Amino acid sequence: MDKNSIQKLLTGVQQGSCSVEQALQKLRHMPGQFIKDACIDHHRNLRTGIPEVIYGASKSSEQIIDIAKTFLQNQSLFLATRVNSEKAEQVLNTLPEITYHQPARMLSCHHQKHDSSQVRGNIVILCAGTSDIPVAEEARVTATSLGNPVSTHYDAGVAGLHRLFNKQDLITTATVIIVVAGMEGALPSVVSGMCSCPVVAVPTSVGYGTSFGGITPLLGMLNSCAPGLAVVNIDNGFGAACHASAINRKNSPETLQDSGSTV
Repeated sequence: MDKNSIQKLLTGVQQGSCSVEQALQKLRHMPGQFIKDACIDHHRNLRTGIPEVIYGASKSSEQIIDIAKTFLQNQSLFLATRVNSEKAEQVLNTLPEITYHQPARMLSCHHQKHDSSQVRGNIVILCAGTSDIPVAEEARVTATSLGNPVSTHYDAGVAGLHRLFNKQDLITTATVIIVVAGMEGALPSVVSGMCSCPVVAVPTSVGYGTSFGGITPLLGMLNSCAPGLAVVNIDNGFGAACHASAINRKNSPETLQDSGSTV
């Protein structure tokens, strides 16, 4: 349940279209709803602007289904990351209203609607190579689901910089940029030197032996000469999108006054 749905519920009580008992019934699982293997944090979106998201890699399809049902019953945004196609097929057989994003390995339902009055501008996602696309897609699905306008430009690594320069207008008009890169991880430093907006770097585990599963691009990005470059963990497109969404979100006075993990 998000801020708008709670406001609608309270307005209904005020106007008499919803009884106090009916409102209590709808709020019965606030702030947490206990189910067999989890406690769902329905208040997280109100506190942080980002709802609870399910990490699916180590969960069974049955656990994902049970958790998803609680979100769908509340008409809340549902997102699950790192879900392989076999688990996704089992989930969709039970809950066909959910969408599976295969490249991103994500499940989603009830995306937050884009409201231009609530965001500062456009999130741009760049990735260095085609092999980095799954991580970039995880960032895209997450950022889009959180109500952000998103533009992408893939396969624009430093081995062919002309591909990046052709998109300079896109880069310079972005509010925040997510840059995904493996190998030596040089692309975020280049992009950060081309724009004035915040840049979030995502190292990927793509690369040959001395890439060490993403350690080399991670260290390269952490040691960037570009000032102010933010770096998230290896392959963490989801985390990068959450950070970018927080930057892109306009905080209203009510949000600032009211504001005080993944299952």
